[in-house]
Amino acid sequence: MFVKTLAPQDNFILQLVPVMAQASQILLEEYQNYCAGGEFNIQEKIDDSPVTQADLKVNRFIIKKLAELTPDLPVLSEESDYSARKDWERCWMLDPLDGTKEFIHERDEFTINLSLIENHETTFAIIAVPCEQVMYIGYRSQLPYKYSFSRQEWFQYQVESHSLTTPVQIGLSHNSKNPKYKNFIEPILLHREVTRREAGSAYKFCMMLEGEIDIYPRFHPTSEWDTSSGQAFLESIGGGLMTLEGKPFQYNQRETVLNNGFIAFRDQDYKTIAYDALRLSGILD
Repeated sequence: MFVKTLAPQDNFILQLVPVMAQASQILLEEYQNYCAGGEFNIQEKIDDSPVTQADLKVNRFIIKKLAELTPDLPVLSEESDYSARKDWERCWMLDPLDGTKEFIHERDEFTINLSLIENHETTFAIIAVPCEQVMYIGYRSQLPYKYSFSRQEWFQYQVESHSLTTPVQIGLSHNSKNPKYKNFIEPILLHREVTRREAGSAYKFCMMLEGEIDIYPRFHPTSEWDTSSGQAFLESIGGGLMTLEGKPFQYNQRETVLNNGFIAFRDQDYKTIAYDALRLSGILD
């Protein structure tokens, strides 16, 4: 849960907040125009995934602002050339519109993801939710903040205990048809009730911070900019995001920026539940 607090006295955070707030406003205006039926450009990338004028507009804005704030740091962005990334020990990782398909389907569960990668690990993260006018921001080594830029109010995460008898909240993408998800849930149902929570994109990580999702299994590919911020936030509150074999993701070190499947969990109790379910499900056989 988040409790109201004073603004953090950290220049790095305070410099980035107005950038992400303005980027969120740009994205929100693009979304409102799209939903109203205004002129709007959508293209297909080489991998057949969609990219919109909103992706590109927010990408240009954030990259320009980051160049002013941190001119020594390159940006590894989904919508820019990152062919030189192997030479980067430190870089920003950016997804200017995570949840393009949610955006196109007029679902407001899209985010802007920004994280700082140092020696293959995420040390700082932001997830902004334009339609809710909030962002989650902070260091992996500290409990995260939430900032409401519509009300200009600050909140900080507070760890709270949970009951081992309440339903386990499982986060899933919309219309998850893969039978692996059903197989994963079945062993949990032997001991606990399960509540399915469907949502798009990195918004599921925000729901985990808010206590609305306990375990988020993913059995189809994502990209590094989809998970970097969420992993850092979960690790900061005592949870995590790991491969199906139980190893934390590292970033900007492999030939590809694609991730294999993962399990995200809100705390260590839910990690145990998730990996027991994974073992019993036969998914890894």
